[in-house]
Amino acid sequence: MPSKKVNASTKVRKQKNPKGWSFKRIFLFLFLLGCGYLALEFLFLPTGKELITGNPTSTTMIEARKKEALNQGKVFEPKQDWQPINQISTNLVKAVLAGEDARFFQHNGFDTEELKKAIEKDWEEGRFVRGASTISQQLAKNLYLSESKNPIRKLKEAAITYYLEKNLSKKRLLEVYLNVIEWGDGVFGAEAAARKYLGKSISQVSSNEAAYLAAMIPNPRTVYNPSKNPKKVARRQNLILKRMNAVKLPKKW
Repeated sequence: MPSKKVNASTKVRKQKNPKGWSFKRIFLFLFLLGCGYLALEFLFLPTGKELITGNPTSTTMIEARKKEALNQGKVFEPKQDWQPINQISTNLVKAVLAGEDARFFQHNGFDTEELKKAIEKDWEEGRFVRGASTISQQLAKNLYLSESKNPIRKLKEAAITYYLEKNLSKKRLLEVYLNVIEWGDGVFGAEAAARKYLGKSISQVSSNEAAYLAAMIPNPRTVYNPSKNPKKVARRQNLILKRMNAVKLPKKW
């Protein structure tokens, strides 16, 4: 009798094992499928090589704003006037670097010092209060990615940033950045911003005016919209003005 019980329990285990292995195989298959999908996604990420000789005709940010306006039943007519970097005032270049990425010419797309400060600040506050995105990272997002903050999007941003830094000069990166970033509802690029807010060309802006434009960049439609929050814009403008003296451009600018 005991031997029969052992045989019965063995049979039960043998019956259960195939089902267990089947589940593991399915899980492994799905896992590998997911890894393969992600690998393909990253394999075909944009590298920015098309920007070596050509300017982008649109960006993911512009297309997103276009779709947003369409959903609201509004007409979307983006204002953008491309200007080569030598036609953009060095005052604006310095102001943007002072406000967004002071170590732009020292890092390779990722500012580890600023990232460390951001993590420490976020830890102290217990929430995300400080950004550490470099100009190259912002450009990667504006050109090719959504505004989502999910981990996969951030990984894609990092990969594209690497490619942009590898394929484009720092001067070209700045030129593209200053011509495509959002500067208000339907306003894209420095020339359109200067015309809208100052009534002049971007080549003619003073240090004070450049700091004013640079102050809007983090969120020009709401938080740093000069029509909605002029005091916030003014405070950031003054801060940028103080920092501009410390910004040094390469000798061969």
